[in-house]
Parts: sequence; structure tokens; C-alpha cells
Amino acid sequence: MRHTTTYAIIAAALCAVAIPIACGGSGADNQEADAHRLPDTLRVGTLYSPTSYFIYREETMGYDYDLVSRLAQDKGMVLKLEVAPSLQRVVEMLDSGLIDLIAYEVPVTGEYKPKVVACGIESITHQVLVQPRRSEEGRISDVTQLVGRKVYVEKDSKYHHRMTNLNEELGGGIEVVPIDRDTLITEDLIDMVSRKEIPLTVVDSDIARLNKTYYRDLDITLQVSFGQRAAWGVAPGNEWLADSINEWMQGEQHRKTRDALLKRYFEMSKNDGEEGVRFSIDLSRGVISPFDHLFRKYAAHIGWDWRLIAAQGYCESRFDSTQVSWAGARGIMQLMPRVARAYGLTDDNMTDNEANIEAAAKIIASHERALASKIPDTEERRKFVVAAYNSGLAHILDAIAIAQKYGLDPQKWEGQVESALLMKSNPDIYNDPVCKYGYFRGRQTCDYVRRVYEFYNSAKHSIPS
Repeated sequence: MRHTTTYAIIAAALCAVAIPIACGGSGADNQEADAHRLPDTLRVGTLYSPTSYFIYREETMGYDYDLVSRLAQDKGMVLKLEVAPSLQRVVEMLDSGLIDLIAYEVPVTGEYKPKVVACGIESITHQVLVQPRRSEEGRISDVTQLVGRKVYVEKDSKYHHRMTNLNEELGGGIEVVPIDRDTLITEDLIDMVSRKEIPLTVVDSDIARLNKTYYRDLDITLQVSFGQRAAWGVAPGNEWLADSINEWMQGEQHRKTRDALLKRYFEMSKNDGEEGVRFSIDLSRGVISPFDHLFRKYAAHIGWDWRLIAAQGYCESRFDSTQVSWAGARGIMQLMPRVARAYGLTDDNMTDNEANIEAAAKIIASHERALASKIPDTEERRKFVVAAYNSGLAHILDAIAIAQKYGLDPQKWEGQVESALLMKSNPDIYNDPVCKYGYFRGRQTCDYVRRVYEFYNSAKHSIPS
């Protein structure tokens, strides 16, 4: 198998951006209540974001993406997805007839009403205070309690403006600390609150809910703004399409679908295999796992140290073959379904220990071949390969390109391409033309590489090769 396999998987994941991805039947079978028939191809616009659409381990994901995919399947339409660089651009695409539907939450405001007819389930978001979880006595439960406290926000953001206005409403006393977004963005500030590096920040409630799945030690209950309504949208004149989408979403079966997606993206822990992973295994007996013979066997096939692949297995699943992640990754090496099928596995044998480890070794080898020309040093390249295994190769290729553009060393991981990967959660970066694969939350991958190598270095000291 040549390294083109890896690029084929990336291409398959990205095909949703430019070509049809799903077909659930013939449009002629649909019986619409009015004179309009749903199109055979539904042209949808969206944006890269942590909630709407992103790529993770070569799988296309996102709450809005999954929901509109289900709509297309149920209505017998082919879905053609276009990713816009900004909300303004996707609204322009709708206005010019390039797309039929915006599957992204467009604010229901006077600015957008002339060009966007709201449809689907309307959401209401608030700006909320992000604070460490405390006892009821220590928790900030009213905005008046912000007087005398520091609140860190992105400079010139809507959060900055809201906190400035709130401070004036309260007669002063809140120390609003603006942070230049070239240095830190919202996700960084949330992480810093979790680490107790800053006391407080403010974000939208949907972003807060998503991040709470990574940081269980945060409290996001205090609203500090009025609600903002938002929904999907169609163009004026296509109210019949909005009615059809509304009818579909109000069905009992589809309410259950939405509930399941909300749970997946906004409630389930995203720290798969991470919480509590600080090496409780006793390596003094010369054994890492019951699967050492399999790690040895398939590491030998690709010329890797078996202890490094075993370290990945531990950080992926803690050697629990029954583990299924929030994203659907399965088995000891946490294979994603699309990638597993590309390497010959079926749903039935994906969690077979030997098949799972063998496929993981093939993925690792493919990533290494794909990166060989970019990272000539073998030992350094393996850090990139470990990162690519966790994030998907696409985001590592992006991070290398970002490093080149922004003056970092594209052939070094620690502090260089690692830093570039972290930049992919910044809208200014993931919408940069040099960034081909959009938004990615790099923090987990960077931590994954550190944990894998921490375990690997411990294993090298204790266990013969």
C-alpha cells in the first residue's frame, strides 16, 4: 500500500466540500404539501467552526453538518456542501443563488432579515461567565458580584464590548482586561480559567457548553447578556423550503436525532482516554500490556519501536478494546470508522485486537511515508506521525504550512509546528488560504504527543526493546 492511501482518505473526508456526499433515494418519491418539490441536490453553505463543521481524524463532523446530512438522507436529496470563509460571504452566496440553505446559526437580527428567512430549530445563546467550579457560597451568581474582579476578554470582541457596557451599567468597578487575539483567543482564555491562570472570562453559551466537555471543572451558569436568537436560513422566496425543513425537524424521530447530536457535541466528554491517564501501569516487570506480542509483531513490519506504538495504545484507550469515543473511534488504537474501512476492516472486526493494531500500524506507516519528504529527520518525523495519528494527517499538513508562513521551523515539532497546530483554532488562521482543512482544536493533539512520549520514555528505561 502506497502513501497515496492517506491522501485518498483525506480526499474522501473533504469530498463533502465540493461534491455530493449522500443520497437516500429519489426526489420523485417525496410528497410535498405544496406545489414545490425538494431539489434532487441540496446546495448547502456552512462555515468551519467547533460546532458546525470540522474535520477530525479524516472524518467530517459537526452538529450542523450531521443534522443537515440526516435531512438530505431522509428527504432523498444529494448534499453538496460549500464552506464559506465568513458569515457575510455565506449570506452573499445565499442571496446570489449559489446555495439553497445556510446550515449555520445566522443571527436573527435586522441586519440579516432582508436576505435570510430563518428556518429549523431556533437557538438562543447568551454570553456567559466562565469561572472555576466552586461551592455555592464561592460561586459568582449575580453580575453585581463582578465589581472588584478582573474579567479577561478578547480585545475588540463582542465580549469586550458587552463587559465594557456592563461595567458602565453597574457604575464601574469591573476590571475588564482586553487580550489581543493575535496572542490568545477564546479557547485559550477558557483553558487558562481551567488552569487557574486567569480568574474569569466571557464567551457565548454554545461555545461554553462545548468547552465544558473538555473542562469539567468550570461553571458556565451565569448569563451576562440578553439572548441572541439564531437559526439556519433560506433566501426570501424559498419559504416553502423553510416550511419543509421546519416540518422535518418537528417530527418525533428527528427530535430524537437532534437530542442525540446535542448530547454528542455538547455533553459527552471529549477527553477520550485522557482523564486519569498518568501512567498507573507498573513497568518494572517488563510488561506494558497483554498485547505486547501484537505491538512487537506489527511494529516490526513498519520499522518502529513497539514501545512507541504501545504508548499510543495506552494513551488512546488504556488498552480497553471496548472503548468507543464520542467521535465513534473504536478499539485499542481508537480507529475511526471511515479510516478503518479504508484499511480493510469491517464494523464487525474493527475491535478485534490484532486487526485493530495491525491497521493502526499501517496508518502509522502511511503517515510516515507522506511526511518523509517534509521532515527528513527520522526521530523528529515520528513526533509528527504520532500527532497525525491523533488529529488526522490533514491538520498536520496545515500546521506545517502555517509554520512556514509565520516564521516557525516547519521541520521541528516542539514549540514550532506544535505551536502552529494550536493556531488552527483561531478564525484568522483557519480561514487563511494557506490553511486547507479548516478549524481544528490542536490542544488535545499537542497534549497527546507529550503524553505518548512521556509514556514511551518511561517504557524505554524499564523494558528491553
